Amino acid sequence: MSIFSKKYESAGVGIAKDAPKKEGIALFFDILGRKLWQLMELNLMYMMFFAPLVFILPVISLLKGAYPHSIIAAGILAVIFMVLIGPATAGMTKVIRCFVLGKHTFIWHDFWKGFKGNFKTASIVGFIDCIIMLSALSSISFYPALAEHFNTKAMYIPMVITLSLFLVIMIMNFYIFPMMVATTLKVKNLFKNSLALAFVAIKQNFITFGIIVATVVLMYVFRIYVLPLFMLLVPFFPAAFLCLVACFNCYPVIQKYVINPYYASIGEVNPELVDETPDETERIFEDMGGKEKPMEQRKKGKGKRIS
Repeated sequence: MSIFSKKYESAGVGIAKDAPKKEGIALFFDILGRKLWQLMELNLMYMMFFAPLVFILPVISLLKGAYPHSIIAAGILAVIFMVLIGPATAGMTKVIRCFVLGKHTFIWHDFWKGFKGNFKTASIVGFIDCIIMLSALSSISFYPALAEHFNTKAMYIPMVITLSLFLVIMIMNFYIFPMMVATTLKVKNLFKNSLALAFVAIKQNFITFGIIVATVVLMYVFRIYVLPLFMLLVPFFPAAFLCLVACFNCYPVIQKYVINPYYASIGEVNPELVDETPDETERIFEDMGGKEKPMEQRKKGKGKRIS
């Protein structure tokens, strides 16, 4: 239906209840289209937790004369970010997991429920992620400088090890946070299962990683050449979008290898896979979607005015 069509007031036949369910990329874009505004709202909430990083440079500049105090203040802001970014990621993942499963969710309520309910575990994971990322970024400049100073290429070996560890941890995060909000696993088991899935689900991991790299490159290009567009996109994109990509590709793997085996071991079916649609004996009204006749637009005409 188009708002530019003269038939925008006409109703269609509806959607049949037995219509084939969308799968794969069609389902992904269906979720993306239906939840676009909610994803933008969710991204805006998530970006609020980057405020401590944003204020680091202004604080250093403001306390430029007091050298020790500026460093201490910047360090405190950095630690606050490192502690809060994990729970914020858990909150966002909890909401997006509901999107992927087709479950109803209240953005604000479920975000904070995921934030508070997983605060301790998510803080530990987020802090470790930040340390690994800082190490990876530092290694890019530190080890080449050492290699040049000592005139040996052996210094590139620890750089490769650090970057490889960063890559593995990044892929593990595709599974850590979805498992965190869906199960009651402890940190040790979260890392253990995520490490295994990082090597088991090669296809899903490759696709997810490729989309993340492409998105980061695109945002970098915008930052260099189209700064106003970059500044406009950052509050609403791409964190929630990338979280959706990771959950959509990787959560079925978690169901297959973690959640489903657990319920099978206790003789039950994973409730996430149960169709909650009531059967025919429980229905009060019949769904006529796909059977209704299209409603024609009423012809406009002059009629008597009733006073």
